[in-house]
Formats: sequence, structure tokens, C-alpha cells
Amino acid sequence: MCGRMTLTRPGDALRTLFDLDAPPDAVPRFNIAPTQKILVVVRDGATAPGLRVAWMRWGLVPPWAKDPVKGPPLINARAETVAEKPSFRSAFKRRRCLVPASGFYEWRAEGGRKQPYYIYAADGAPLAIAGLWEHWEGPEGDVVESCTLLTTEANDLVRPIHDRMPVFLPPAAFADWLDPDIDQPGPLLALLAPYPAAAM
Repeated sequence: MCGRMTLTRPGDALRTLFDLDAPPDAVPRFNIAPTQKILVVVRDGATAPGLRVAWMRWGLVPPWAKDPVKGPPLINARAETVAEKPSFRSAFKRRRCLVPASGFYEWRAEGGRKQPYYIYAADGAPLAIAGLWEHWEGPEGDVVESCTLLTTEANDLVRPIHDRMPVFLPPAAFADWLDPDIDQPGPLLALLAPYPAAAM
């Protein structure tokens, strides 16, 4: 799973990956945790197919949830089952997003304690995590936009630490991942491979 990440240079990451400007309130963050707001890139509608940056709560709230804060936050979705799980399958078809990150943390038990490891691209470049997002609206009109990060089996570098890792997509896959007209699982699931260990 992925439960902590960083975005140390949000402006550089958004410009490099998406040619977008960061919101004025985007600051370097070194320990982003579930339920916090994170920067997310989504496609801005079928008629104006540009990209936009949004703040969303990390921990997906399904549209049928009665309360956005009750229950454990859905911070990760397994790539292998995301197309079938009731909490994720609608968003997987229509509401996919990308989450810029500088790296992520995983912990490994060593000698009775947990040792954190920080994992990032070998060249220090920003990464884009495949995600899903949802729009929840309560009976009083309150709105929560939330997201979850996709995970896959770990590559050779991460496997000694943890058996899962985030799905990092290369820029060549961004357009297909964000395209709402692609709603069949096959082409989408083919994108969700482990990131090459040699690139980390």
C-alpha cells in the first residue's frame, strides 16, 4: 500500500509533467498523509478536454456513502481488482486522475522496529501516480471531492520492503488514463504495471 508520500516541488512537478501552474497555496510537503488534501490532475470535461489541477481529500468517498468521514478511508485501490470493486468501479470507468509526487515512504520491520524507506525516481524527476476520484454531495449540499491511489505488485527494488507499490504512469500513458471515452477495463488495466526498478 501507499500511506505516505511527498511533493517537494509542486510548481516544478506540475509544469514538468502536465504543463500546468500550481495553485498559489501549493507549498512543499514532505509527509503527506491520508485524509489530507492533495493535488490532483483531472481532465476538464469532454467539451474542453484540457487538464486542471484540483485539491482533493486523500481517501475516496463513494457517492453512495452516508457520511464522508465514517469508516476507514479508501486511500488505495488494487489495480488487479479495481474494475470490479463496488467502491471503485464507477470511478475507474469515468473519473480517473493523476497525482503528482516526488516519492513515497514504506516501512519494513527490522529487529523489532519499523524502518522507513523513501523511494523516488533515480533521476529525481517528479512522478505521476494513477488515481481515481469521486464527487460526494451530502443532503445539506456539502461537497467532498476525494481520491484514491492505485497500487500494484512491487518491483524488484521495492519488494524487499513491501509487496505493493503505487502505480506510476509514464507521460505517454497520461492521455489514455484521463480519457473518459476509454471505459473498457482491458486498455486501462494494461497501463497499470509496476514502475521499472532500474528507474528508481
